[in-house]
Amino acid sequence: MKSNIQQKVSIKNRRASFDYSFIEKYIAGIVLVGTEIKAIREGKASLVDSYCFFKNDELFIKNLNISHYTEGNVYNHEPTRERKLLLNRQELIKIKKKLTDKGITIVPTLLFTSDSGYAKLEIALAKGKKLYDKREDLKTKDLNREMNRKFK
Repeated sequence: MKSNIQQKVSIKNRRASFDYSFIEKYIAGIVLVGTEIKAIREGKASLVDSYCFFKNDELFIKNLNISHYTEGNVYNHEPTRERKLLLNRQELIKIKKKLTDKGITIVPTLLFTSDSGYAKLEIALAKGKKLYDKREDLKTKDLNREMNRKFK
């Protein structure tokens, strides 16, 4: 048995919460091929610089980097290909309507495996933060940390 394959995988996009304020979150399935799920179970995926977009009323993710599977030979996948996201039609329509607002984008926040073993992606409708918003968040985070230290 392999020891590097994990039961539960949770890969987070930490940069997204710093750069964006989230409006709504959705859980989407991903269409994967061959060795991609095995590489995800090894934890070899990165959400940095990935983004979602619509093409022909379907939602896709681009630049989701899933590294090559170590034991996949000629059947290995392309690491940064476009992957289709699976959502209900009503959710897709709702997201597409919200995208017409100025400054709204779709950001992947978390890649995880469900209880049944499928790879799922948490995406969020997000609005970009200004520099002063980022400073404000850092101040509140520091204040909360100080308060927790004093009361422990």
